[in-house]
Amino acid sequence: MSAAADYALGSTSEVGRLRAVMLHRPGDELRRLTPRNNDQLLFDGLPWVARAQEDHDAFADLLRSRGVDVYLLGDLLTETIGRSGAARIQGIAAAVSARRLGNHLAEDLAGHLRALPAAELANILMAGLTFDELPVTPSTESASLVRRMHHGPEFAIEPLPNLLFTRDSSFWIGPRFAITSLALPARARETSLTDLIYAHHPRFTGARRAYESQVAPVEGGDVLLLAPGVVAVGVGERTTPAGAEALARSLFDDDLAHTVLAVPIEQARAFMHLDTVCTMVDVDAVVMYPNIAEHITAFTLRRAADGTVTVSGARPFVEAAADAMQIDKLRVIDTGLDPVTAEREQWDDGNNTLAIAPGVVVSYNRNVETNRRLRDSGIEVLEIDGRELGSGRGGPRCMSCPLARDEL
Repeated sequence: MSAAADYALGSTSEVGRLRAVMLHRPGDELRRLTPRNNDQLLFDGLPWVARAQEDHDAFADLLRSRGVDVYLLGDLLTETIGRSGAARIQGIAAAVSARRLGNHLAEDLAGHLRALPAAELANILMAGLTFDELPVTPSTESASLVRRMHHGPEFAIEPLPNLLFTRDSSFWIGPRFAITSLALPARARETSLTDLIYAHHPRFTGARRAYESQVAPVEGGDVLLLAPGVVAVGVGERTTPAGAEALARSLFDDDLAHTVLAVPIEQARAFMHLDTVCTMVDVDAVVMYPNIAEHITAFTLRRAADGTVTVSGARPFVEAAADAMQIDKLRVIDTGLDPVTAEREQWDDGNNTLAIAPGVVVSYNRNVETNRRLRDSGIEVLEIDGRELGSGRGGPRCMSCPLARDEL
């Protein structure tokens, strides 16, 4: 991110002109997995990594061609570790578990990692380390039962194969960033990397924290900034009611929102996050599965003048959203594909679009019917190839964490 950037970090909507974004280029964290140890993946099957990288590079290039500053998580992590000893220690502490490795092996491994070059350490924090790759010292060989009993390709530090989904581990609201709490144990360490980048990378100096969940799960894929001061939070498989309430109260306390809509979503694969059900494509328009708009509801949380929080509803989501956004009607553009069919076909990701400006979205080129419906509704659709990034592995919104958007 250029020091001379003519924009401030932060976001108040899903559709304001996108100025800067954080992505993660898939790499060794996927390449090192095998069919035997891929149960940490959010999606089925192992991707063809080289082709996934080609797809991702094309996605990043498209964003750059539209004037978006694109920053890669791996680069930011390497730069952070190279500049900050505290970040190095923080990253190692999150990755090296004495509970799993035993105190002796954990201490030896942490010492080894502290001496590594920044790029090598960053890669290990993302892609993991096997027991075969552990440094061998006489004391470890003689004193560590864990080292003796673990063999070969087992991971001493687990890889993070879902880093691709940068939307989940953090999001920006107003001028602040929020660190989320990911529900799956295999993903918990993703937030530690995002956290140390925001805390120690010089570009984020002075950035303040909006929220950090240590109690109840909240995932960024469930958070939609519908309008300035209006936030929708999906409640289902990944974000709990307690997490949604904690987030709402924190946003109210910091005057970052005046209304939060808690949106129950089915606990099924086709509805993993709210953004697998609904994403914004314009200031007054969303794209959703057919018939979902008729059934999806929302509870409305508001802060009263005396500081107390009130909860009302549930009522139809599109009505509650329009009222909170102070618009006559929230336009709904349907994807043209039934969600059950989408799940059977490993999702179409048709409603997981990324808006880069009002009425301008990025979508996979294979979403032919959805893209046609969007264009017919006046939305400009920029298509990317999703050969390996798509097919149920998440859409453009999942893969992007906006760092800066213009205000509407």
